[in-house]
Amino acid sequence: MPLTTEERKELGLKEQGTDNPAFGVKDGDEQPQLTVDIEEPHTEAQTMDKGVDLVYSLNDRPPWYLCILLGFQHYILAFGGIIAVPLILAEPLCIKDNNAAKSQLISTIFFVSGLCTLLQTAVGTRLPILQGGTFSFITPTLAILALPKWQCPAPKAPVMLSVQLQNNTGPLQMENSDEVWMSRMREIQGAILVSSLLQIVLGFSGLVGFVLKYIGPLAIAPTINLIGLSLFIEAGKKSGGHWGIAALTVCLILLFSQYLSKVDVPMIAYKDKKWKVFQYPLFKLFSALFGMCGGWLVCFLLTIFDVLPSKSDEYGYSARTDISLEAVTNSPWFHVPYPGQWGVPTVSVSSVLGMMAGVLASTMESIGDYYACARLSGAPPPPTHAVNRGIAVEGIGCILAALWGTGNGTTSYSQNIAALGITKVGSRLVLQTTGILMIVLGIFGKFGAVFITIPDPVIGGMFLVMFGMIAAVGISNLQYVDLNSSRNLLILGFSTFSGLVLPTWFHSNPGIIDTGIKELDQVIVVLFTTHMFIGGFFGFILDNTIPGTDKERGIKNWQDKVQEGSKNMCDQSCYDIPFCNGVLKRFRCFQYLPFLPSYKTTH
Repeated sequence: MPLTTEERKELGLKEQGTDNPAFGVKDGDEQPQLTVDIEEPHTEAQTMDKGVDLVYSLNDRPPWYLCILLGFQHYILAFGGIIAVPLILAEPLCIKDNNAAKSQLISTIFFVSGLCTLLQTAVGTRLPILQGGTFSFITPTLAILALPKWQCPAPKAPVMLSVQLQNNTGPLQMENSDEVWMSRMREIQGAILVSSLLQIVLGFSGLVGFVLKYIGPLAIAPTINLIGLSLFIEAGKKSGGHWGIAALTVCLILLFSQYLSKVDVPMIAYKDKKWKVFQYPLFKLFSALFGMCGGWLVCFLLTIFDVLPSKSDEYGYSARTDISLEAVTNSPWFHVPYPGQWGVPTVSVSSVLGMMAGVLASTMESIGDYYACARLSGAPPPPTHAVNRGIAVEGIGCILAALWGTGNGTTSYSQNIAALGITKVGSRLVLQTTGILMIVLGIFGKFGAVFITIPDPVIGGMFLVMFGMIAAVGISNLQYVDLNSSRNLLILGFSTFSGLVLPTWFHSNPGIIDTGIKELDQVIVVLFTTHMFIGGFFGFILDNTIPGTDKERGIKNWQDKVQEGSKNMCDQSCYDIPFCNGVLKRFRCFQYLPFLPSYKTTH
């Protein structure tokens, strides 16, 4: 019996014309059957890319309960990366042993990440892309906090205001030790606040879009590739805590995402006073969540039965789940972050210039992420106006982060883009649900603190799969390029290899750059220790200066893909700002604003 309209809506199906091609409705037994139809070839109108087999594509609207579950999965995936930021900054901010301050920072960064995710998915690029703390800002932040005036006071020494030292006034004994770390936080806030204006200018002025005309697959591929490859040290450090647990997590994720991806699980729905059974691709949708929870559960059992070592210097100790229990007990039940909660941000030239390098690196990384996200969510490559607007909104997000005081900015999250490829769910609504969850759960301090107990080896195992996926997505951009051309092989090889060699050398030789101008030294070091910036920079320069035909460079195939995408998706309306089309078309002046969908590009 065919499903009624109401039943279709209830089960997340759509009417003919907007049908999700991944689902087919079968007759028989008077029960709705929800199955993943892998074998059935998709028509051109149904999918823009043979390689993308999506359960839910960009504009699809999964049922509310599925949005919450999938949104929660993205929350879990982002958790490791976002929570790493305040934990890395804890020592230089002088809050290494201050769990109350750490929990406040964690709540704040999740709250702001949720706000920025909603902003980006609603009016930014409108791709299903999660915004969170960025490692691009950590390098300049650590450089700023390493300056003599921001050194942490000795544990038993009288606590003095760093601000007093700057103003050459007498030391002031402080009753509130929080002022020690808050004064440092305000300096970081000011640096991010001012430097983020650069990102807003780049986006709203259209300069990013202008440069994009000269960016082809040979610039994009090494950039995205190096995002994944550069994180191998992080994945190795976390996995190295216990390789057995990390391997188990990898095996579980592979089992659910690949081996069991075509296995449908019978589910029950109650409708019209009847229980109805339908098949659902549960393992495919929640592969990362199931894999991580499985590893976490094993660690919990091994901790309960005291199989894992109890001394911190023994191998396997980091796999215990009771290491961070103190953070759970010390975190408040409720903490509502607000702008200026640490005081008024302070601004200094050296801090701003150093942070600008982080902004540039973050911008370059995000552009690569937009293309990767579009590819994995079944959307056409992002047009110029969407990229311009996305970068500008990221700048606004960084300003919000600075005002709230996360100690960091925001950027597109690569591991969540990789999750789109594994779960096959590219719905924008799912990421908007994640944004709401992050805001709500950011207010509940205890809830977030529970996830601090996830052992490092479990997070490391997840990173092994995720970061490998990002690197592979970068390589997949080479499908447009003539790989028999020695020109292309040279550009690809040199840009990728340089992106690995130079940062490693700079890290091995700290203080080697000495121009006599501290600010300039800082900018040079930050840029040349950012893998994806170097790879993208060399790829961009060499691809545009070494002679080669458009077909050889992949530009022709790339552009054909954009046009093909436009046909298959009817147009690029998925990048339009909602509720604004009528107004934008009515006034001709909007055609000249490079961040609006009405922007007319000259060909």
